[in-house]
Amino acid sequence: MSLLPRNRFDFDSLFDNFFAPTAWKSNDMEFFAPKVDIKDNKDHYQITAELPGVKKDDIHISLERGVLTLEAEVKQEDKEEKDGKLIRQERRYGKIMRSFTVGDAVHEADISASFKDGLLSIKAPKKATTEAPSRKISIS
Repeated sequence: MSLLPRNRFDFDSLFDNFFAPTAWKSNDMEFFAPKVDIKDNKDHYQITAELPGVKKDDIHISLERGVLTLEAEVKQEDKEEKDGKLIRQERRYGKIMRSFTVGDAVHEADISASFKDGLLSIKAPKKATTEAPSRKISIS
């Protein structure tokens, strides 16, 4: 089982954007890969993703061919400034996406998720693994 994130990677911009959040553009929409924590507990994996400013109804989680994907779309509010001029706006708008390879090491039907205060928590129960007993092999 590999819970390594599956992100698009642009090597050319690695050093230009080393301390900037992961983002790329496609078809006039900006994409972001949210920061996540992955914890390996005894009986389950816990994935916690930061999704500030995202509404619960705008989050979609899917599992297909052993890949767990979370997506959300954040829409920009149209604002008119009457008394002042907007100098800088640093809110993120666009599509948020992150994928993880879970393979067949989790109970797909028992994966659950909750969302509170901008944090999405996904619990993926592990399948019981049966290790084959070891045996000594003699050398002839």
